[in-house]
Amino acid sequence: MRAVIQTKPLLSLGHAELPHVQAGQLLIQVYVAGINRADLAQAAGRYPAPAGDSPILGLEVAGVITAVGEGVSRFALGDEVFGLVGGGAYAEYCIIESSLAMKIPAGLSFTDAASLPEAWMTAWFNLVQIGGLKAGQRVLIHAGASGVGAAGIQLAKHLGAWVATTAGGTLKGEFCRQLGADLVVDYQQDDFAAIVKEAGGVDLILDGVGGDYLAKNQACLNMDGQIVLIGLLRGISAEAHLGLLLMKRQRITGSTLRAQPLGVKVELATALREKILPLIAIGDLKITIDCVFDWGKVAEAHQYIAENRNLGKVLLSMIDF
Repeated sequence: MRAVIQTKPLLSLGHAELPHVQAGQLLIQVYVAGINRADLAQAAGRYPAPAGDSPILGLEVAGVITAVGEGVSRFALGDEVFGLVGGGAYAEYCIIESSLAMKIPAGLSFTDAASLPEAWMTAWFNLVQIGGLKAGQRVLIHAGASGVGAAGIQLAKHLGAWVATTAGGTLKGEFCRQLGADLVVDYQQDDFAAIVKEAGGVDLILDGVGGDYLAKNQACLNMDGQIVLIGLLRGISAEAHLGLLLMKRQRITGSTLRAQPLGVKVELATALREKILPLIAIGDLKITIDCVFDWGKVAEAHQYIAENRNLGKVLLSMIDF
């Protein structure tokens, strides 16, 4: 099969062995794959695939079932499905655990569906399950114009939270406001910690940035506040304010989705199917897609994200619709 092959530091189309479906799995012909920061990190050699997962890039996928593994009864050949995978989405064919696969609802395209799993499952996992976000609380979401950020802003607002976010530039700021953010700080121009603190502080921070944001995050946390760290765009090292950690009873939690046990991912897929998709269907939550690249331009797509040009999700199309 054709697949995106990595020859450091290049990404290009090549060939890989066709994966074989096993019990409990589905083989799908990939129509669209989502691109995530994790893919960029893996391509740079900083985020290898977990043992047992495909080393081919790509963590979310939408396509058509071409083979069904033993013991699978919920799906049939030809079903249009989408979901989260451990790797392998940047290819003509990809394996997905049937417990993580979802049928594409009426009204959603393959492109729409492929944009959902990583962003919305990450937002739900870290804001709701780990962060325990409740109505009336205050949350700060960094990188609000990213796929996860856009999902997080909408989810937090739907749950009744007051939402602050950081975004670079006027265009991204307006994008976040349209999604419902109550306060948008241009991190390129202003000190987000000072502005958020002056606005009343926050109880929960979803941070995909890391690095020197840690101490700033601590400064704008209210009593018993929590930071959930999900990314390291500004580096792996940081200086914490231990005094604030003690006196304000702060919590700092690290979180990644890819390494979670299958059972946790199944819970999140269920939340996406039962909680998120119905709200998308009635328009209460919005799918945010920036653009779709042909998979022959995968290197350009990665560069587009690396330059922080996207508003929402960026995807790869494997076929002509």
